[in-house]
Amino acid sequence: MRYKDLHALSVDNPRFFWRQKMNLIRWFKEPDNVLVEDGDGLFRWFKGGELNTCYLALDYHVDHGRGRQVALYYDSAATHTKRRYTYRELRDEVAKFAGVLRAQGVGKGDRVIIYMPMVPEAVISMLACARLGAVHSVVFGGFAPHELAVRIDDARPKVLITASCGIEFTRVIPYKPLVDAALDEARFPPEKVIVFPRPQAEAAMTGGRDLDWHELMHAAEPADWVPVAATDPLYILYTSGTTGKPKGVVRDNGGHAVALKYSMKTVYNINPGEVFWAASDVGWVVGHSYIVYGPLIHGCTTVLYEGKPVRTPDAGAFWRVIAEYGVSAFFTAPTAFRAIKKEDPDAHLRRKYDISTLRTLFLAGERLDPPTYEWLTQVLDVPVVDHWWQTETGWPIVADPMGLEPHRIKAGSASFPVPGYKVEVLDDEGAPVEPGRTGNIVIKLPLPPGCLPTLWNDTEGFKTSYLSAFPGYYNTADGGYIDEDGYVFIMGRTDDVINVAGHRLSTGEMEELIGSHAAVAECAVVGIDDQLKGQVPVGLVVLKDGMDVDVPALEKDLVQLIRREIGAVAAFRKAIVVARLPKTRSGKILRKTIRRLAVEEQIVTPPTIDDPSIIAEIRTALREHRVGQYADLPLSEDDAEGI
Repeated sequence: MRYKDLHALSVDNPRFFWRQKMNLIRWFKEPDNVLVEDGDGLFRWFKGGELNTCYLALDYHVDHGRGRQVALYYDSAATHTKRRYTYRELRDEVAKFAGVLRAQGVGKGDRVIIYMPMVPEAVISMLACARLGAVHSVVFGGFAPHELAVRIDDARPKVLITASCGIEFTRVIPYKPLVDAALDEARFPPEKVIVFPRPQAEAAMTGGRDLDWHELMHAAEPADWVPVAATDPLYILYTSGTTGKPKGVVRDNGGHAVALKYSMKTVYNINPGEVFWAASDVGWVVGHSYIVYGPLIHGCTTVLYEGKPVRTPDAGAFWRVIAEYGVSAFFTAPTAFRAIKKEDPDAHLRRKYDISTLRTLFLAGERLDPPTYEWLTQVLDVPVVDHWWQTETGWPIVADPMGLEPHRIKAGSASFPVPGYKVEVLDDEGAPVEPGRTGNIVIKLPLPPGCLPTLWNDTEGFKTSYLSAFPGYYNTADGGYIDEDGYVFIMGRTDDVINVAGHRLSTGEMEELIGSHAAVAECAVVGIDDQLKGQVPVGLVVLKDGMDVDVPALEKDLVQLIRREIGAVAAFRKAIVVARLPKTRSGKILRKTIRRLAVEEQIVTPPTIDDPSIIAEIRTALREHRVGQYADLPLSEDDAEGI
């Protein structure tokens, strides 16, 4: 069936379409209903079905002849360590660690926080939770203690799993002090902390609470998989919200397994037994979906890479991994290739490696800018496919479906809605707009399987955040347009969430933190276009009257404040003290004007501004602090944090 016909069937008759696709996975008990509405008026997929996601990812393949196939390659360029796990070996390690968790009282429905670097034990922890029917919540290791504490208090975990350290280039980052600080702050700390020791750092252990990974594994009895309902939660993944409070995106077991299994062939055109590599982190949704669950459910070999695209040891790191493991499909963020291009603009290092196994390169997490796309098409002789999705959806919304009917790629477009998604563009009043006109990107309800059914313990927040703006639709909070040929162009966020190297961060949260400083009267944090990371946050700060402060020292203090409270991943390195902020006559800060001043030589002064003379003042401040078009951009290790 052609793409257009298949897509039309999926959105016109979703029950029929997904009844067919649910047979892609092994159910212990088949669903009674493909799609129902629950008591809160929310859609739920495959109600009545029973399965286990860990069984699908591991045991199923061992039972069906893939036990000796490599399930996971671990490549740590940071520590010069390599390991491989067959499906049988990974199954056995996961079963044993599931026994560890069970011995600590973890069972179906209990929450477990995972705060780990990119080591196999992070994957083992996730799958062990899934094996028991426990709900894991992975927190990216770059987040500061406050951010970890907020997530602990929302999830209320029984156990927290961490490691003694993470590694950024040559820097060892001890994790245990960060965890201890978060537990001191949290109102609902877990009963036990399991620590995986790494040789690069020793962790100080708290007696009676902290437990050593190796000691527990030595004494553990393996645990078998536990059947769970399709509608039971598999994991919670927190994403930035406009209020500063992270939102706990819930992923259910049944819809998630069906959607990821379907996407591996339909979107990525990858077959069981082939090597799939997503260069992300397990702390983000890409790591959940396409390092861990998607490839393993599909019977692929996945790659877990601990390193950077550059300086581990050089800008040929990605090409080396592709060649060494025979990667067929590779997925990363455009930021990574902007860093590679900056250090190796003529791709000399690419020619050192035989990457003939690579069939397709996929990019997501942020908009693929046309210059990066053009460079990649010159460097590679395989399709370069941009695609777009969100933490909330868990799998692609818009893509060129390489396993169905590849289309002509248009630079700047993520191509077409994936079967299951009815994507439309509405104006602010909810009316459809004509082709080519920018508006609000929305998805007609019901969302397909695999998307969030709700937020953790916050049904009303889910409705308010996603469903209230345009009744009958899910509001993506992204703006863009669909052209006359049906190609979807995503142009950026319509809320105060910015995209830093593929990581969604709230400028509202940063403003709240800066505004808490005793010297600050008001502030504005905006996302400025950046050649490397897509966007970076910049803060403009107005001091309280009569404050006698050392301005350069204060600016440094505010940068450290964001780094301490949110983490280095925020990439917040510019806090600029100004006399005043550009505002409308009604007092609204003109953040869009600030963004434009940073990246455009000439702008039209907004007619609503209260004092046009401030434009020159802000431009001068941005120039003096080398922001946006005024920046010089040597690539430093700090720049590469979070890539």
